[in-house]
Amino acid sequence: MAVVENNRLNAADFGMSEATAGDYFALLKPRVMALVVFTAFVGLAAAPVAINPLEAMIAVICIAVGAGASGALNMWYDADIDAVMARTVNRPIPAGRVQPSEALTFGLVLSALSVMTLGFLVNWMAAALLAFTIFFYAVVYTMWLKRSTPQNIVIGGAAGAFPPVVGWAAATGAVSLESIVLFMIIFLWTPPHFWALALFKSDDYGRAGIPMMPNVAGHRSTRRQIFAYALLVAPVGVLPWVLGYTGAVYGVAAGALGAGFIWYAWQVLSMEDSDKTMRPAKSLFAYSLLYLFAIFAFYLADSLASRWMTVA
Repeated sequence: MAVVENNRLNAADFGMSEATAGDYFALLKPRVMALVVFTAFVGLAAAPVAINPLEAMIAVICIAVGAGASGALNMWYDADIDAVMARTVNRPIPAGRVQPSEALTFGLVLSALSVMTLGFLVNWMAAALLAFTIFFYAVVYTMWLKRSTPQNIVIGGAAGAFPPVVGWAAATGAVSLESIVLFMIIFLWTPPHFWALALFKSDDYGRAGIPMMPNVAGHRSTRRQIFAYALLVAPVGVLPWVLGYTGAVYGVAAGALGAGFIWYAWQVLSMEDSDKTMRPAKSLFAYSLLYLFAIFAFYLADSLASRWMTVA
């Protein structure tokens, strides 16, 4: 029996993992993917062109798969720093459940599959934008910006802002000012959202050697910049109503949500340096997620309501 046990071969002997489907699903960063899919769907549904329901479903699935592919490539490249950060140490690669080469292959295959399917079955403008989004997140942000500059989130935030533009292009085959406004809402929302996280996770980022703003410029400077971005996010969130893309209900809701964003950012700005609980930063981080979901939900509701009234 001992001889049998000693000679038993398993996947680990060949440098492979015994990952489960759940591990591969985790590589897709499902929580991030959910927000990407929602904002992309809003861009698709709000576009002034009726799209075939089957094509719409294919587009949303392709965008979801592309977003997941970006997450897998990000986890492949960042496996070394994920291993030293408390919030990421249990991800599939640093935990040893998935081999880096498997994650890389998984991400590349999904990237190609999502882009080609979107191009052949929907349109190549949307496919090109999806390909650029994957490239921007995996290469420009993950491989270059993240470890080289405290502006990583500011510039890299463009990757997370592209989904509604991709959705819009899937419906119309083009990019418009309206879709760019949706892009700007997410682009300006990203720095205060992630810097709030970085404030109460600065030790984690410090151990990993990532130059997040609190670790480079200090907490006080980061809090001022968070507030400055909040002052930009709030009016840009109302811009769709100002430009006539939405009705007054959206305008009022966006104004109220923006005021809330500024209030939470003010609480962060007013924090004492001695506050170790980081409660205001945690509250802003949570509110910022609610803000983005709500602003896009109101935008979607307004677009669908306007379309329904036009048909009626």
